[in-house]
Amino acid sequence: MDELNLHSLQPAQPRKERKRIGRGLGSGKGRYSGRGIKGQKSRAGSHKMPAGFEGGQMPIDMRFGKLRGNHSADAMPIGPFRTYSQPVNVRDLEARFESGAKVAPDTLVTAGLLKNTRTDIKVLGVGELTKSLEVSAHGFSKSAREKIESAGGTVVWLRGEPVPKTKKHRPAAATTADDEPEAVETTTETNPEPEEAEEASD
Repeated sequence: MDELNLHSLQPAQPRKERKRIGRGLGSGKGRYSGRGIKGQKSRAGSHKMPAGFEGGQMPIDMRFGKLRGNHSADAMPIGPFRTYSQPVNVRDLEARFESGAKVAPDTLVTAGLLKNTRTDIKVLGVGELTKSLEVSAHGFSKSAREKIESAGGTVVWLRGEPVPKTKKHRPAAATTADDEPEAVETTTETNPEPEEAEEASD
């Protein structure tokens, strides 16, 4: 193998000559510069059209029927602003832990119920629980919390117990006696005697 020197340097890939357009008719790429005559693709910026662009008409992927499932970018559970929690049922805690044990994310990984502790954990109430356990997780379903506490265990919220949101109702404006409209008295005469009838009798 030849020794690498300044005179033996070569590019890794062969150089590709640049296409020189608009240099006269004799160059082979003159006059219209390989763009043809008029049209959208002969204009500047035509290479910036997105893939699947069909000249402004409805693209084929939008004309076809949609399959079942989520299509929005923010749809559950695949959106960029959505969160995901790993479910763990109380029946799994019954099978993997002894009475009086402390259940935490790291112990769940050791027991083989979780792969890692990077995702939040929510305990669900599927199954029965007869052992007293101290369960620490990010979330609990209502049934899971009842089963853990009824078995003599305790529930520990890793991020604090969530506060239920209450809808704010505006109080109705109270009406007072001063605000009520005053009644207008109207007097009507009973059996009025027409003047025309009196003149006729005269």
